[in-house]
Formats: sequence, structure tokens, C-alpha cells
Amino acid sequence: MTPVYLAIDAGTGSARALAFDADGTLVARAAHEWTHAAVPGHPGGTVFDTTGGWHAISAAIADVVAALDGRPVASVAASSMREGFVLYDADGTELWACPNTDGRARAEADDLVAEGVADDIYRIGGDWVSITAPARLRWIARHQADILARTRHLGMLSDWVTTRLTGEFVTEPTCGSSSALFDLSARDWSAELASAVGIDRGILPSVAECGQIVGRVTSEAAAATGLAVGTPVVTGGADTQLALHGIGAREGLPTIVAGTFWQTTAVLSEPLVDPKRRLRTLCHVDDGAWMMEGIGFLSGLAMRWFRDAFCPDAVAEAAANGRSAFDIMESWAADVPVGANGIVAAMANTMQADAWRHAAPTFTGFDINDSAGSSRGAFVRAIEESAAIVAASHLDILSSLTGGAATAVGHVTFTGGSSAGALWPNIIAGFTGLETRVTPAPEATAYGAARLAAQGVGADLPTMSEPDRIVAVDESTRETYREVRERWHRIYDDVMSISGQDLPPLFTPPGATTSQTL
Repeated sequence: MTPVYLAIDAGTGSARALAFDADGTLVARAAHEWTHAAVPGHPGGTVFDTTGGWHAISAAIADVVAALDGRPVASVAASSMREGFVLYDADGTELWACPNTDGRARAEADDLVAEGVADDIYRIGGDWVSITAPARLRWIARHQADILARTRHLGMLSDWVTTRLTGEFVTEPTCGSSSALFDLSARDWSAELASAVGIDRGILPSVAECGQIVGRVTSEAAAATGLAVGTPVVTGGADTQLALHGIGAREGLPTIVAGTFWQTTAVLSEPLVDPKRRLRTLCHVDDGAWMMEGIGFLSGLAMRWFRDAFCPDAVAEAAANGRSAFDIMESWAADVPVGANGIVAAMANTMQADAWRHAAPTFTGFDINDSAGSSRGAFVRAIEESAAIVAASHLDILSSLTGGAATAVGHVTFTGGSSAGALWPNIIAGFTGLETRVTPAPEATAYGAARLAAQGVGADLPTMSEPDRIVAVDESTRETYREVRERWHRIYDDVMSISGQDLPPLFTPPGATTSQTL
């Protein structure tokens, strides 16, 4: 009956609740997948369903509480996907919400670029206007002005979970800075950016550093979740930064956090901003720490899509045998050679924050006369190679910005949901040329939240810093990997050149300038 620490993760693809005990052992978990509906009449727009989202989160928490069978929850902290946010009226009722994938504010982002405000946002806040709050807030002002007029509070999605549990409005620097309304150096809201975007500074919540108690579970939240009334709720934060916190990432040690999106990261001791506007910088968990990253757009989701669209037998076999469908899919790919028998998956592109265009999702190079060589296993390997190549490109940029520090250590840490794969770490080692160290906890984000929940009540969970797998670089295949990587970039550029209205890109961000070459 020793206490546990509860992490809530409002991710891009699911709501999850996970309980960890004092030595870091995962005691119970539950998940409910969700999707985000399109906005009719506004291409690229997606909404976050706060009612359905809360039902999913509260159900996941209730499942975990039931599994604990009376074991007490000492404290709670929430993590979430970044960029998405919620607006509330004076009574705390949600008025408007979007996930990180919402892309309807294209004209407004273009306006910010034309006015030069986007440049100020990147300089002060470390990110472009593509999927962040400034353009979205201007869209609301233009299309739903009545909602903005009624708005009295704004919160990021992890803040929204805290508000649902406690009734309090508060943020912290990791998710708060993903709004692109933060002053990175001050680790607080920027009055200059709020004014430039045209919002009342008063709707922005107070800022508390991560790991502080900011409220307690209300009777209403207790009824929905099964948590005890008065359970302390602690500031958690953004998914990537909390994953880094969970594994104890330190400055100079590069990490790939691989979930729905893949973030290739480096922890910084100063708010360094990329002068070429390729990668982005956000606040990290600890006061006086920041994090720079390149994002592999939907790299993990590509595997989930392939599972659901083409691998129903793997799903059925996994359900019958208690395995993961992804394990079965990787077993198909295990004997496929480097280069996936010529198949190339054009999915995510290397990040260029101010001109981050992607090609139309494409498989090419398969042979319809060779069903064995162009098997599902080869397609699985092609998806994994695509994600690893983009991560390797981001590592190269991080290394150039940090004077080589990001790759000088000779290894990269691989964590997050995709790190549970048996094959993916080998592919990463091949394309990066770095020893790949896989953390023992694919649930790194949730574990980071649990560590903060414990910190808030004076406990200390250990970091999951020691790898449970280490994949060495196979020097005999280095040249082959180099050739495959160069070929992938050439083919990606070709697919990019024909992507457009007739072949819709994977993603074309609002506010993309034309000054950058791909």
C-alpha cells in the first residue's frame, strides 16, 4: 500500500494514465486512443474535443485507479503534446481548443510574416508561426471574434488537464514556451509578443516552474476519475522535455524522443536560437535550461497508419498472443537489407522552421514483379529508414550549431514509444554513425511527469538514464547506409517537386516563406 505517482499524458494520438512507484517501477497503465476532427470549410484545420478528451483522460485515470486496488496516489502531474491550447470564458468553460496539428491559420501566418512579426517571434520565442499560437489567435480574432471577446483564460493542453483536475489556471515554461508567446530568456510570457499578436496579456496564466504543487483534485474531478479529493496536482509539462527529464538527459548528450512525432534534441545551458531558422528552441524542465530540436513530422504515426491500413493480421495475431503488432511487423522487416530492396518512403522532411514543406506521402521504388522483395516487411523497413534519415539530418544541424558537441560524444540516446522496436535502433545507428543507446522505459514522457509529481511532494524518483540496449555501429555497412541516405534525399526532392494541389503534401505549414531552398 505504498503510494504511487500518477502521470497523465495527453498525446497526439491518445490519452494515457500511468502510475509509478517510488523506485520507478510502472505499476499500472491505461490508454484511450483519440483523433482530432477536421474543421469544415477550413482546409488543414483540426479541433481538440475538450468534452471527449476529458472523457478519455478521466476514463484512463479511473482504469488505473481501479487497477491500483486501493493503493494511494500521492500526487499527479500532466504532460501533453505541445502547441495546442484551450480558451475559456470567465466561468472556466472551454470555448475553443485545437491540437498541435491544426493548420487553418494560413492567411494569418502569412500576415505575421509580411509584417515582420514572425521574425520577432522567432528571435524572442525561438519558433516560427507555423503551428503556434500567434497565427491561430489572429484566426480566431478574424473568424470567431465573439469567442475571443469572451475569452478570459488561455492554457496549453497540459495546463488544461491541470485545470480540469483543480480549477486553477497556470502554466509552466516547457509547454508555455511552445506557444511562441514566451520570452525564452525570461522563461515567462512576452508582453511584446502578446501586444504584437493583439491579445490581452491578462488572459495568459501565471507561470510556475515544473514540479510545484499548483492545486488539488476537486470533488468534481474526483467523481470522474476515482482520485481522492485533495490529491496534490503538480506542474508537469511538454511531452519531449518531460521525456528528456525522465531519462536524465544532460547538455551535450543528443537524444531522439520518438513518439507520434520524432524530436531530435540537445539540452542547452543558454537559449540558443538557430540563425538560419531551421530548428526550434524551447524552455527545458529545469530553471536555467533550454532544449533545441528538429522534428520528424508524424514519423511514428506513419507506422501506426501502415499497421491499421495494411496489417490487420498482425493486429489479430498480437491480440491473440499478447504481443505488439509493431513487433510482428518488425519481424517481417528483420531480414530485409539496408535500402529496403530499393523502396523509398517519402514521409517527413528535414525541418526548416520558416519553410517547412513536406512531400506528398509516397512509396516508390517497389517492384510489382517481385512480391518477395517488395513485401510488407520491405515497406516497414522503408518507413523506419525514412524516420532515421530525417533524425540523422537533424543531428547534423544540432552538431553544427553546438560546435560539434551534439555528436562528439559518439552516441545518441533513443527513447519514446518507437524505441520499443527491435529494428529501429539498428537503423538509427547505421544512418547516424553513432552508437545508439535505448532507454529501458519507452514511456519516458510519462515517467518524466511522474518524477515531477514526486518532486512536488518531496519525493525523488530515479532517472532512467542507464540504457538497457546498446547498438554499436557496424562499420561494414556504413558506406551502404551513406549511399541509401543520399539516394533518399535525391528522391525526396524529386517527389517534393511534383507535390502540390493534385498530390497533397504530408504537411505545408502556415507562414512558410519562399526564401529557403529545400
